[in-house]
Parts: sequence; structure tokens; C-alpha cells
Amino acid sequence: MADRVHISAHAKVNLFLRVLAKETSGFHAIETLFTLLELADDLGVERAAGGIELAVEGAETGPTEENLAYRAATLVLDATGNRFGVRLHLTKRIPVQSGLGGGSSDGAAALVAVNRLAADTIPRHELLQFAARLGSDAPFFASGAPFALAWGRGERLFRLPAPKPGPVLLAIPPFGLSTKAIYNQLDDSRAAGFQRGAVVLDMEALATWGGIGRLGGNDFESVVFASEPGLRDLFERLAATRPLTVRLTGSGSALLAVYRSDSDRDAAAREIGERDCRLVRTTTRAQPPDAPEVR
Repeated sequence: MADRVHISAHAKVNLFLRVLAKETSGFHAIETLFTLLELADDLGVERAAGGIELAVEGAETGPTEENLAYRAATLVLDATGNRFGVRLHLTKRIPVQSGLGGGSSDGAAALVAVNRLAADTIPRHELLQFAARLGSDAPFFASGAPFALAWGRGERLFRLPAPKPGPVLLAIPPFGLSTKAIYNQLDDSRAAGFQRGAVVLDMEALATWGGIGRLGGNDFESVVFASEPGLRDLFERLAATRPLTVRLTGSGSALLAVYRSDSDRDAAAREIGERDCRLVRTTTRAQPPDAPEVR
């Protein structure tokens, strides 16, 4: 039986995002296209006699008990009878409050890693249910899919063949955004009885970065750019570097752009500069995440 497990927790981006309606529960139904990035946090999990310890380096992630990796470990340990405890060591590389899904990815990775220490007692389909309890992005990360359409609260997924890896430039402003606050702003901006029209998603359009770029945008862009004009300006500067697609990812604050080549991406990075943002060069991922490394 394994005593230590190491796992990568990849970032995601939303290649389009539509907020369909607000449910009576207060949650919002969405329609989105997810893809994984090579950019990832690192999570090490070690068996302990009892309890849960969490150490985080690289970023401030708030109270320990609210961290999604901690909550995920609690779910698995409770479900397997608390026969042992765990020590979690999380190295953050994904910027927080950026719409890149770092917290949800950490939670999904912890589900998989702690379950591996428990000899994979919990079947995959039950881990997905645990992931849905952690947040809207977590089921995608727990699914093992590198590229998928998602509906509902993000828990209903349709795996798709991923396009070839695309060079990505992330522009990270020096502030984060609250997802709850952005949803509230979007609700306030919409007329009573707002409804989406009919739409057909073409499989061929989802097979290339150019086709994906023509599918539409992110419903949060209008409200975020209205409240953060500097971010709108950064978006326009990114768009001027001729990417195949450029978007606000999730509820922000990160912006993403996908390019034809590494050289195009690197030229765009030089053009944008880091005067008012941090730039991260990465690549979309066409393969499922690597299996946990048992030590």
C-alpha cells in the first residue's frame, strides 16, 4: 500500500462560457468548453496516523479548512472510515482568483491522491460526485478529460477529442475577481425573463482553434470589462496581437490567447510587456493528466 503520492493539478481555461439561467436554488446553469493547460500546481500527499495537515507555498489561499484540497481529503477519509490521516503539501503555480480553476483542480487532485492512498477504494463515478460537491469546475478536473463541453453547474460533461496543443499566453492582472460578485453583476445587468436563443454546436468547429475562436465569447466579459476598463484595454491589446482566439477565462481576472506557433506567442508577449500584468507562457494539453506518482 502506498505511503506517498505526488500529482499535478492542471489549470483550465474556458474557451467559451454562456450563463444560461439562474435556478431557484440560486445557482446558475452554464454552457462552457473546457481545456486543460500544461500550467499546474503540485500536490504531495503523505499517509499519517490521523487527521489532516495542509501546507501551502507559493500563494495565500485563505483558511485551511476552506481549502478545496483539504475539503477533498476530508470527503475521501470520511468515506473510507478514517483509517488513516494525511499530510498535504501544495505548491501553487496557478494564480489565485484568476478564473483558471486552481482551487478546484487542487481539490480534484486531492480526491484522486488520497483515494490512491486508500487503495482506490472509492470508484471513479463516486469521486465525480464528490467533485461536484467541491465546485463547478471540479468535475472536469476529476473526469480525466483534457477537453470537454460542460452543462448544468459544470457537472455534466461530454468528452471531445482535443485539438492539437496550442501555444497560450495568459495575461494576469495584479488583482483577482470574486466569482460570486461577478455573477451578481451579470444578474443585475440582465432584463427580467432573460432567455437564451437556439444554438447548434458543430463538431467540426470544435476541432480547430480558429473554429473555436469563432464560436462566441464569455458572458462575463461585458460586466467585467465595464467595471475594470484596464482589463478591457488589456484584452484589446491581446486581440491586436493576432491570436486564433482571445477570451476572459471563467469569471476572470485572467485573459488567455491561443496562437499558431510558439514564436507568435513569444512575439505577442514582447509586444504586450509586463507593465500592468504578469504574463505566463504555457500550452493547451491534448492528453489526459498523468496518473498519480506513487512513492
